[in-house]
Amino acid sequence: METSMHGSTDPNAPAGEMPASKLIDARIAELAGWRGETLARMRALIRQALPDVVEEWKWSVPVWSHAGILCTGEAYKKAVKLTFPKGAALADPAGLFNASLEGNVRRAIDIPEGGATDEEAFRTLIRAAAALNAASATKRKKA
Repeated sequence: METSMHGSTDPNAPAGEMPASKLIDARIAELAGWRGETLARMRALIRQALPDVVEEWKWSVPVWSHAGILCTGEAYKKAVKLTFPKGAALADPAGLFNASLEGNVRRAIDIPEGGATDEEAFRTLIRAAAALNAASATKRKKA
């Protein structure tokens, strides 16, 4: 499955097309410091929540998908941002979403240096995003 001109989830991709997981590894290594550590930690939590999650590389950022995009992982100077394209439709009882709150569709979690995240609440949010994607896929098939 092609994910972009820079990455593929296909382990048999042609030479020169690095698998998305390797591109994500490289991004984490490139960031180093707290941003790399934070992105690596959040990636591990995503994988714990959904062991069959698909890692992709789109728009020059890591993307995690499961029947559609769950979230993207961007690194900025003051925060690591996890953006959920359908976040506004997700229940967030732990209040993890703290950015992009003004829109009608997406929500994001900004994690600053030293910022903590409720790991169980995050894994629950990832599983809820996957369930929403699966429900949306089922509705599209019925239509």
